[in-house]
Amino acid sequence: MELWLIGIGTGNPDHLTLQAVKAINGADLILIPRKGEEKADLADLRRAICAEMLTNPRTILSEFDLPVRAAEGDYLNGVADWHDAIAESWRAAIGRHPQAMKVALLIWGDPALYDSSLRIAERLARHVDLSVHVVPGIMSPQALTAAHGVPMNQLGAPFLVTTGRRLRDHGWPDGVDTLLVMLDGECSFQTLKPDGISIWWGAYLGMPQQIVDAGPLAETGPGIVAARKVARARHGWIMDIYLLRRGPGTGMPGQGSAAGAGP
Repeated sequence: MELWLIGIGTGNPDHLTLQAVKAINGADLILIPRKGEEKADLADLRRAICAEMLTNPRTILSEFDLPVRAAEGDYLNGVADWHDAIAESWRAAIGRHPQAMKVALLIWGDPALYDSSLRIAERLARHVDLSVHVVPGIMSPQALTAAHGVPMNQLGAPFLVTTGRRLRDHGWPDGVDTLLVMLDGECSFQTLKPDGISIWWGAYLGMPQQIVDAGPLAETGPGIVAARKVARARHGWIMDIYLLRRGPGTGMPGQGSAAGAGP
């Protein structure tokens, strides 16, 4: 069996590459995970992508419920147990369609960046004879910097992609002046001294409900915290990311950085 992990960008069908469209139409079975009522929009977006891009009448769409990660206990052990449970849910969903030899999952962004689908596929391969194929997708850092019209890096300088948890627990890493922060449910930039730091933030990037904001962290940070809270309450979920840059020459926000601007 072939397992195809197809990067679909940040939810906009226009983000799909031609390779992704071909892979979708080459699949015998496309699995659509359900994450509960609060995140029903995510399954709806996958269905919408298939409705727009799928032209192969033989491709089957099959939905399944994803396990929920335990909120208590050690984080890494909890994630490992959760991945085991997801792998089992994949195996059960595939087992309901034994004729399917090419199975696809639509992965937000790119399967290689802060997504566990490849690790879960390794677990599945312990029980199912399969080969794994990856179709790259537009990553949220690309969507963020495109929305704001700013580069990821300063001239000749590195940048670091990290998580809100690491920023909160360990502070600003040494050796870099530009950070791209993902998976941050607590606006961890609030733990930093804001002087000399600029922020470029975006939520629901590429979607109709896209929100972006940018400016000096001291001035812009509180507005981002408030906007994020309102948007999460309205939609039941939020996907966001931000770029932090410190020191002289941080530059002015790009033209796309008005709060509440659309795609």
